[in-house]
Amino acid sequence: MARLKVGIIFGGISEEHPISLKSAREIARNLDMEKYEPFFVGITRSGDWRLCTGPDADWEKGDPRPAVLSPDRSVRGLLVLDQGRYETITLDVVLPVLHGKFGEDGAIQGLLELSGIPYAGCDIQSSALCLDKSLAYLVAASVGIPTPKHWTVTGEESIDPGLLTFPVFVKPARSGSSFGVTKVSGKEELPGALETARKYDSKVLVEEAVDGSEIGCAVLGHGQELIAGEVDHIALSHGFFRIHQEDRPETGSDNSVAIVPADIPEEARALVAERAKAVYLALGCRGLARVDMFLTEDGQVVLNEVNTFPGMTSYSRYPRMMAAAGLPFSEVIDRLVALALPTDVR
Repeated sequence: MARLKVGIIFGGISEEHPISLKSAREIARNLDMEKYEPFFVGITRSGDWRLCTGPDADWEKGDPRPAVLSPDRSVRGLLVLDQGRYETITLDVVLPVLHGKFGEDGAIQGLLELSGIPYAGCDIQSSALCLDKSLAYLVAASVGIPTPKHWTVTGEESIDPGLLTFPVFVKPARSGSSFGVTKVSGKEELPGALETARKYDSKVLVEEAVDGSEIGCAVLGHGQELIAGEVDHIALSHGFFRIHQEDRPETGSDNSVAIVPADIPEEARALVAERAKAVYLALGCRGLARVDMFLTEDGQVVLNEVNTFPGMTSYSRYPRMMAAAGLPFSEVIDRLVALALPTDVR
């Protein structure tokens, strides 16, 4: 059988550019080269697209060629500029290994829909919905899933501190990996926290802290045929979880340990997995997502956020949760590709 031609798009212009490179690197390491022929497309921080040999740390130095996804469905692949002429590379499927804005917000998904190329992960609508935490909360609450008490602040609006019970978290509504997030203990800290969040998004969420453990669940699949990874628990020594902003997260966090399987009762783990699947379905997710939640002392599960293309680095939670459930990363990739392909191609 001919190998499937897989486009792996990484990098991007969001603050999560370096995380994307690490995720793509790990996918490249675990890609079965007997099944797949990979084509790596790196997006620079300034938004230039380049076909390259792989997601190495210095991938931009290897004289990569300009390449873009063609929106023309008759091409169904890449247009690559070579010596003043464009050549085409047909792709069977794309893995959009992009995090945050323009990766998980429906932007790249829209381009892929125009191009007619199957792709792994959530579609336009669910991507946009999940990245905007305020909208995700509205949908989740509408189907009975508890969410933190929160307020949305847009533009240059302010919020009356008298409405709040401190501590609160102030965060960009549409960002990831805790960029721009501040824990606020009193009203005097609020203006600075809003200013920090606005560096990343014009829409800001002010959210009352939930007194509970941070837990997460990896979900894989479509519709009712879902696989849940082992639930994990983020054990904090201080502060709040923000691993991707540390200097060397692959060597461990300076304030947290991810415990998988979570050190909580079995019935609690089952409830968390059940709620994660319910959130996944309510938000219209497909392919994969990591659902982050809080588990309170009285056993209530409260939604935190949903990552529609979570980190896939050597230290990331999603592959670790799946591996703990008996699904190695190479098999996760195989299943993501299979789920993306039309049924007559699988």
